[in-house]
Amino acid sequence: MERFNDKVAVVTGAASGIGRETALRLAAEGASVVAADISDSIDDVAAEIESAGGVAVALRADVSERSGAEGPIDLALDHFGRLDVLCNVAGVLAASHSDQTSDEEWERIIGVNLTGVFYTTRRALPALVEAKGAIVNASSTSALSGHPWMTAYSASKGGVLAMTRTLAMEYARRGVRVNAVAPGGITTPMVGGLELPDDVDFSLFDRISPLDEFRGPETVAAAIVFLAAPEAAHINGEVLRVDGGTLA
Repeated sequence: MERFNDKVAVVTGAASGIGRETALRLAAEGASVVAADISDSIDDVAAEIESAGGVAVALRADVSERSGAEGPIDLALDHFGRLDVLCNVAGVLAASHSDQTSDEEWERIIGVNLTGVFYTTRRALPALVEAKGAIVNASSTSALSGHPWMTAYSASKGGVLAMTRTLAMEYARRGVRVNAVAPGGITTPMVGGLELPDDVDFSLFDRISPLDEFRGPETVAAAIVFLAAPEAAHINGEVLRVDGGTLA
């Protein structure tokens, strides 16, 4: 498929997991990709895209800071001259008892997962209006139902979902579509590295676990790319669950 020929896409959180798979898939479908992440391994993703015949530039960026969040947009406009797709995938995750969540943990998670999405989107909107482009944000099933021990994460992803719906309403008549995915039960390095408190009640996870099995990040990337594609031209302000079905 070549759904993104002559299009330019920015993907944050592109060094691993869902962001990486999204960047690879967009490039494989013809997009020129700005791949951004705080990790130095972001260079490897751009190199992988180029070795497969695609076009990509890498940028090491911390989206929790305004300059870092705006940097990928500036690079896309300076290097490619336009912006058609923004995929806000960068995220961090931590678990703790809510009464023991530190100020630092709260600020870090909200900063990356919510404030970073705002900073990047705000900078991108004028170019996306010009291109009649699309935004796809990574929310989470934690925005839709209670995920114990993840107050900061759930709050950040709930904010992303509310922001998605607000932007979709505000910019629909200016030609910009804004949607979100809500992953759940996805095997990623972020999820694999999660440390839970020692005394958690694992039965509380039963209702938010997938009904079949955990899947890989490529399943979410496929949903993101679909929502950004022309086939989704009449989908706006929606959240697409990619969770294998859950009881919650």
